Amino acid sequence: MHRARKRFGQNFLHDRQVIEQMISVIRPEPGQRFLEIGPGQGALTRPLLDAGVNLTAIEVDRDLAAQLRRWPEHRTGALTVVEGDALADPVARLCGDEVPERVVGNLPYNLSTPLLFHLTESLTRVDDLHLLLQREVVERMAAVPGSRVYGRLSVMLQYRCQVEPLFDVPPGAFRPAPQVTSRFVRLLPHRKPPMPRVESGCLAEVVAAAFGQRRKTLRNALGGLLTADAIANAGVDPGTRAEQVDLSGYGRLASQLEACRQDR
Repeated sequence: MHRARKRFGQNFLHDRQVIEQMISVIRPEPGQRFLEIGPGQGALTRPLLDAGVNLTAIEVDRDLAAQLRRWPEHRTGALTVVEGDALADPVARLCGDEVPERVVGNLPYNLSTPLLFHLTESLTRVDDLHLLLQREVVERMAAVPGSRVYGRLSVMLQYRCQVEPLFDVPPGAFRPAPQVTSRFVRLLPHRKPPMPRVESGCLAEVVAAAFGQRRKTLRNALGGLLTADAIANAGVDPGTRAEQVDLSGYGRLASQLEACRQDR
């Protein structure tokens, strides 16, 4: 039996009831294209393939990748196994010309935030993502302004997707059992931007600066990007703090930053 490797943050899902519950909300259909991040021992891979999907699995552990390549679906072409780091390349490059319609994954806790940013960077042809994460991470993803956990992850994920927390998964559903509760979440990429045109690079800069010094007012936290007058011109109080600004407010700040740079 494969032993979980701590350096990869491996916790293998094994609870059949939880797996069935996950599949029931994913609702895979024959012929759909899936990308699975970190298939591990194939707890989700098997029922997805049984549903008739075409699946590309990205696995960093070479021993587990080798095991998956011995599955009959790998010989028939229904399963493609890519041995590598999901953070190393854009999703489209990992999958070649077959850009996935749907993404699933049991993300390692130690890499969940960078993986979330990476997976949601380009979602043009992705219909949805179903991910298993630490509960606290999902709380941050879905947080609203004013919440103590509202932050950079909340704003950037909600700018890109609709976040739908689904259900909790207890530690005992994994082997070895983590010390935290997990939560299954659905991300639905926005087909229409949630706010007027915003330059994504400017938005990322503003959000990172604001929450990088979240104890400071925006006047101080954004001092290297926008003046107090420019912040006010965006319809945001320069004396407010990062966690009090909603998504549309950050969109206006990003547009103000873009306009200021064009005027220089």
